[in-house]
Amino acid sequence: MPKGSEKLTKARREEIISACEKLYETMNFKDITIKEIGSITSFTRTSIYNYFSTKEEIFLALLQREYELWIEQLQRLRRDRKTMEPLEFAEALAHSLESRKTLLKLMSMNHYDMEENSRIERLTEFKRAYGRSLDEVELCLKQYVPEMTKEARKEFLFSFFPFMYGIYPYTIVSDKQRTAMELAEVDYVYMTIFEITFAEIRKLLNI
Repeated sequence: MPKGSEKLTKARREEIISACEKLYETMNFKDITIKEIGSITSFTRTSIYNYFSTKEEIFLALLQREYELWIEQLQRLRRDRKTMEPLEFAEALAHSLESRKTLLKLMSMNHYDMEENSRIERLTEFKRAYGRSLDEVELCLKQYVPEMTKEARKEFLFSFFPFMYGIYPYTIVSDKQRTAMELAEVDYVYMTIFEITFAEIRKLLNI
């Protein structure tokens, strides 16, 4: 880690992560390199290695940031809405993921590569954020669906979180993919992130 203040180190890390996110909007994981990321930061490409050892670590940090932003959304929800009917909560939870498209995209693509090609300390930091997201959703369930048992909450978590990995590829499709589905004569109903997530939450909550 380079010498300097903790504030500067954090700012540099955030700049690198944000540069990666910007490239990811128009490029795929495979084509994004550390050189590409460095080209849109305010410091030299080689300086990136002071903060991240691989491209995958940068993407993992981006995924961690997305989880942390989602956690903040859920914390605000619990703070601002003390009570809600289960159906209202299902709608709110679905909307929270609707605004986290980058989270869903990263979850569905190259997740294994990101974890395997990151140092254990970086992976541990990420796992802490992931664990907090599980805790936060369970706290939401306790608050908004108080009749759920502990066992039922665990069943919800271990169904809902794996489901999240499939949201992006089932809702965000390219023109090429859509054309291929039509040529293959696959009768597929396209849904938005909100629609597919809301439907799944209602199913898991039996509402």
